[in-house]
Amino acid sequence: MLDLIPDYVKNAPFYHLAVEAFLLVWILWLIFRKSYSPAEKNKLSEKDKKELLEEWTPEPLVPDYEFKDSVINPRVVEGPVAKYAIVNGVKSLNAASFNFLNMVGNEKINEKAIKSIEKYGVGSCGPRGFYGTIDVHLELEQRLAKFFSVEEGIIYSYGFSTIASAIPAYSKRGDIIFADEGVHFAIQKGIVASRSDVRYFKHNDIEDLERLLKEQEEADKKNPKKAKATRRFLVIEGLYMNHGDLCPLPKMVDLKYKYKYRIFLDETVSFATIGKTGRGVTEYYNVPREKIDLISGSMELSLGSVGGFCVGSSFVVQHQVLSGQGYCFSASLPPLLAASAIEALNIIEAQQGEMFPDLEKKCKLLHQKLKSVNNLTVSGIDISPVKHVRLSFDNTLEKLEKIVDYAQANSVSLTVARYLKEEKFSPKPSIRISVNYDLSDSEIDLIVNVIEQGIKSIGC
Repeated sequence: MLDLIPDYVKNAPFYHLAVEAFLLVWILWLIFRKSYSPAEKNKLSEKDKKELLEEWTPEPLVPDYEFKDSVINPRVVEGPVAKYAIVNGVKSLNAASFNFLNMVGNEKINEKAIKSIEKYGVGSCGPRGFYGTIDVHLELEQRLAKFFSVEEGIIYSYGFSTIASAIPAYSKRGDIIFADEGVHFAIQKGIVASRSDVRYFKHNDIEDLERLLKEQEEADKKNPKKAKATRRFLVIEGLYMNHGDLCPLPKMVDLKYKYKYRIFLDETVSFATIGKTGRGVTEYYNVPREKIDLISGSMELSLGSVGGFCVGSSFVVQHQVLSGQGYCFSASLPPLLAASAIEALNIIEAQQGEMFPDLEKKCKLLHQKLKSVNNLTVSGIDISPVKHVRLSFDNTLEKLEKIVDYAQANSVSLTVARYLKEEKFSPKPSIRISVNYDLSDSEIDLIVNVIEQGIKSIGC
């Protein structure tokens, strides 16, 4: 019998054989044991079930929400949302849309869009990496890179998803993001998607930012190994959509080299509105663009199209081709909209010598006249094409909405700035006014006079 036992079993240590025997018995027990069945004693009677059902109060499928009339019955626009728009059947001066350069309704852009439809159709029906790349997409990316004097550009089919995709493409779990409290919702969603450690500093407060940077510097000294593997990002807007003021970019660039972080600059509002030729805050402050790691923006405002873009060095931009989720998984921008954006850039470059000085002049004039209205405060910088106005006393959303309704009844379209409940650090209620560079002085007076009369109509 001993001869039938293999040599490796004879030579194996006793404890090894004991462990294997235990495991074999345990496996057999698991295979043949009876499955667990709950005891019948826990079974509820019909009476118990009825009592539990009577006591149960289901949670609402939708949380309580006070539906405003403007939500249930929104104002309906017929035709292009240009400087003048047909709102609820009435022609109104449009001071609500971000049509800063009056590209919506431009005849040259309309003709370009029609020709593009005849050539390409209305859509691409696929992401960029899956037969969704059209020649006009590549042309637009090259034009945007040239406009900003950088190496490369990349476009997205939806403005919101641009910065919301770009941030998590670079910043990951374990990295640190320093962000201004005033950033708009798309940036906030991008920060959440990155799953990074987030430190918000007070709006445009350099001292508060440096305080956070010093705290992080002290933490890095305690754990240098972790600090070496941690990337740091500063996320800011060039011109803040929710505040109408500029970021102090030169000071932030100085801190970049002192504390070693990367700068993501969102120029959604400042693109084609700020600077002598509309190149944004880098041009306004004369900051070299190579000092900014990534510039993003939207084509849905000044260009009157749809989508967004990022520009910078080829090394940085190319990373989004495989990591920008809005780029990889969304159908690409319809060719007609890309062609329209290219034509808008053509118009900007041809008229930049007069277009942006005119826009700045109109912004300053409206700002000055709004400040002269009693019981009204204006936030932001005077050259901003986005104005936020509030009542000096008893500034409530209800009163601001009454002023907007009064303005609409007098053929001027305004809007109350609205924010989602999920947004962080939402500003105080305000009426948001957008400046169109094609506004005449008399039209600016009309906007101011209607607001002034609206304030009087509510007894303020």
